[in-house]
Amino acid sequence: MKKILLFVSCCAVMVIPHILYAVEYSLDDLYRLALERSETIKIAEEDLYISEREKDKATADLIPTFSAFGQHTRYSDEKNASGFLLQPEYTNEWGLRLRNSYSLGGREFRARSISKQGIEQSRFDLHAVRETYLLDVAVQYYDVLRVEREIEIAAANVQRLTTERDAAKKRLEVGTAIKTALLRAEAELADAQSELIRTENVLKITKNLLAKTAGIKGDYDVKEPVIGIDVMMPEKGEIDLTSLTGTCTKPDLECLKKKALTDRAELKSLAIQSEIAEDTVKVARSTYWPDLSVEGVYSKEKNHPSPTFSLEERIYGVLRLDFPFFEGGLKKAEVSEAKSRFRQTEYSLSDLKRQIIVEVENSYIVATTAAALLNPRKAEVEFSRENYNLVSKQFQYGLADSVDVMDANTRLVTSERQLLNAQYAYVLELLRLKRVTGALLKSVISSQQSAVSKKREG
Repeated sequence: MKKILLFVSCCAVMVIPHILYAVEYSLDDLYRLALERSETIKIAEEDLYISEREKDKATADLIPTFSAFGQHTRYSDEKNASGFLLQPEYTNEWGLRLRNSYSLGGREFRARSISKQGIEQSRFDLHAVRETYLLDVAVQYYDVLRVEREIEIAAANVQRLTTERDAAKKRLEVGTAIKTALLRAEAELADAQSELIRTENVLKITKNLLAKTAGIKGDYDVKEPVIGIDVMMPEKGEIDLTSLTGTCTKPDLECLKKKALTDRAELKSLAIQSEIAEDTVKVARSTYWPDLSVEGVYSKEKNHPSPTFSLEERIYGVLRLDFPFFEGGLKKAEVSEAKSRFRQTEYSLSDLKRQIIVEVENSYIVATTAAALLNPRKAEVEFSRENYNLVSKQFQYGLADSVDVMDANTRLVTSERQLLNAQYAYVLELLRLKRVTGALLKSVISSQQSAVSKKREG
C-alpha cells in the first residue's frame, strides 16, 4: 500500500507542474500558429491549389488525346449477291486514335494564359487573407494585454477603496465622520468589486476569442512584448514612419498612399482580374473563328464470315473544319457579357484605389491623433494620482470629506483607463497602418526569419 501511495505521489509531482503552468505565447508565436492552423488561410491555400490545377487542365487542352476503341456489330442476317458478301453476320473493330481540336482564333492558348494569371491572382488573394488574419490576431492579442492591465487598475482601485472604507469606519467609530460617509465608501467599494469581476470575465472571453483565432487548445497565457508598451510610445507624440514602413519618412502621407497603391495585395489581385477579364473578351471573340480538328487513326476490322476482298487494317488521318454560321445569337451574347464583366472589373479597380487611399488617410489620422494624445494622458494620470494622494492626506486630518476622496479616486481610475486605451490604440493603429499600406505580412515574415536565424546562431 505504501508503494502504491509513493507511486501515485511521484506521478502527481510530475503532472501537477504541467497543469499549474499554462503555455505562454508571444505575438510572433501567435502569428506562427495562425498561419499554420487557421481554416480561413487553409481555404485560401486550397483556392491557390485549385488555380494551379486549372492551369494543368488548360495545358491538357493543348495536348492531343490518345485513346483506344473497340466495337462489336451484329447484323440481322448475312447477305450475299452474285457470290459477294454484302453484309456479314457480325463485325469486330478495334484500334487507336490520336485527336485534338483547336480554334483558329487561339482560344486554347488564351485560356492557358488566363489560367496562369489566375494562379498569380490566387497568390495575391492568399497574401491578403493572411494579412487580414494576422491583423485580427494582433488586435486580439493586444486586447488580452489591455484587459489584463484593466484588471490591475481595477484591483488597485479595490485596494484603495478598501483602505478608504476602513478609514471611514474608524472615523465613524471615533465620532469624526457621519454614517453616510461610510455608506458611500461601502457603495463605491462594492461597485469597484463588481467592475473587477466584470473585467475578469471579459478577459476570459477575450482569451477564448484569441484561442479560436490562433488555433490554441487548452489554457494559455500571453507574453508581454519584448519592447514594453510604455517603451513603444513615441517621445514627442509623433509617428516614426521610417521604422513603420522602411521607406517613408515622417510626416509624408503621400508616400504612404503611393506605397499602399503599389504594395496592397488586393489591388494587385484586382488588377490581374481586370487583365483576365480583358483576355476573356478576346476568348469570346475567338468563337467567331472556325474550329480545326486533327485526327490520326489506326484501326483493325474482322468480319464473319470474311469477304473475299476486304481491308482488315487501316491507317488514316482526318482534318475537319467546323464553322457554324448560325447559333441563335449565342456568340454575340457571350462577347457582350465578357465586355460587361471587363467594365465591372475596371470600375471595381478604380473604386478600390479610392478606398485604399481613404483607408490610409483615416488610419494615418487616427494614428497621429493617438500619438498626440499620449503625453496629455500621461500628464493627466500624474496629476490625478498626485491629487488623490493630497486629498487622501487631507481626509486623514479632517480637511476633506469622503466625497472629495471618492471624486479624486474616480478621476484617477478614469485617467488610468484613458491612458491605457490611448496606448493600446496607438499600437493597434500602427499595425493597421502597416496593414493598409501592405507592409504587415512582410514585417511578420521578416521578424520570424530573423528570430530563426538568431536561434541557429545561438
